[in-house]
Amino acid sequence: MNPQHGGHPVAGPGAEPPQQPPGRPEDVDTGFWLWVLALPMMITGQLVDLVVTDESRDLPGPVLAFSVVFVLIIAAVVLTFMVLMRHGYRWARTLLTGGGVASVVYAATNLFGVERPTVAAVVFAVTAIIGVVSIAGGAYLLHRKDATAYFTR
Repeated sequence: MNPQHGGHPVAGPGAEPPQQPPGRPEDVDTGFWLWVLALPMMITGQLVDLVVTDESRDLPGPVLAFSVVFVLIIAAVVLTFMVLMRHGYRWARTLLTGGGVASVVYAATNLFGVERPTVAAVVFAVTAIIGVVSIAGGAYLLHRKDATAYFTR
């Protein structure tokens, strides 16, 4: 400690400067933003599917309202996991990856397995494809070497 510098250690002529903790890798930031893109896409596709399919037309109003609220609650939970993942929580990355795989499978099977009116089919297809590609890209980036090192620090 050097009293001339306020009691802070001073690096001598041959000493290395203090190590700064490594910042968040670019893969984590890019993966986060891909998930941010995917979330509203998947929500839009789900809500369109919920409102316009033949099965949903027969639903009572309260059931339909509960379903919309449920989708929005799930979206809020996913957004929370995304923020936690960006701050370095490995378990949040794991949950997002598992949910992402389930979302990809769900969107792919519903893309070809459900009859919709033309406009709803186009909206669902566009949002599902953009969402699935974003989820897959985000999950890939979050499991690259630099990102994995960030989550295991």
